[in-house]
Amino acid sequence: MPRDTAAAPAEMGTPTGESRLALVRRARKMYRELTELYPDAHCELNFTTPLELLVATILSAQCTDKRVNQVTPRLFARYPDAEAYASADREELEGIVRPLGFFRAKANSLIGLGQALCEQHNGEVPGNLADLVKLPGVGRKTANVLLGNAFDVPGITVDTHFGRLVRRFGWTDEQDPVKVEFAVGDLFPPKDWTMLSHRIVWHGRRVCHARRPACGACGLARWCPSFGEGPTDPEAAAKLLRMRSFS
Repeated sequence: MPRDTAAAPAEMGTPTGESRLALVRRARKMYRELTELYPDAHCELNFTTPLELLVATILSAQCTDKRVNQVTPRLFARYPDAEAYASADREELEGIVRPLGFFRAKANSLIGLGQALCEQHNGEVPGNLADLVKLPGVGRKTANVLLGNAFDVPGITVDTHFGRLVRRFGWTDEQDPVKVEFAVGDLFPPKDWTMLSHRIVWHGRRVCHARRPACGACGLARWCPSFGEGPTDPEAAAKLLRMRSFS
C-alpha cells in the first residue's frame, strides 16, 4: 500500500524532517483513521470503581490485561475498599495475586496503597495527577489510565505499545515516557488524549506488533514512515493480525 508522500518542505524539529504543520496534519489524519478502525476501543481492564481500576492497573505491570481480569473478580470481592487492602493479610493477598508475577512487590504496593488512601484521602481515590503519583505503585502512566477512564480527565497513557507506535509513526523520537507524553499531547487537543491512547494501544496489540508489524494489512500504511518494517504483501500481512479482545 503506497504511502502519502505529499508533505511540506523539510525542516528541523520533527523526527521525519517534515514541517511542524505537516506533522500535526499527518498525525490527525492517522488518528481519524484509527477512530474508524477502532470505534469501540476502551480500557481492557475490567472495573466498576476508581479503586478497582487503580488496583487492576497496578497489577497489570509486566502482565497482560487478560490475566489480570482472571484474578481481579476474587480480589475485588475479598478487598472491596481501601481499608480492606490496608489491613490485608500479606500471605493471603500474595496468594491471590501470585499468578500475575512479581506478587510480593504487587502485594506490597496494594497494602501501601490502601494505607495511604486511608491516611491521606479518607479511603477515597483522588482525582488529580499530583496526588495520584504520590501513592505507592502509582506513576504517571497508571495515573493517566485512572484519570481518563474513571474520572473523565484527559490523559495520555504511554505504555510499551504506545511508545513503540508513536515512534514508528514519526510523531516523536523521544524515548522517555514523560517526554513522549508531552510530545504527542502537543499534536492533539486534550479531548482526544484518552481515546487516542486506547486506539493506539489497540492497534499495537492487533496490527503493529513489535517484531513483525502487519504493514500490508494496516489502515495507516499510507501515512506511516515505517511502512515496510513488516511484510507488505496484503495476504502475508493478514496472517499476522490478532483482531480479538484482550480483556
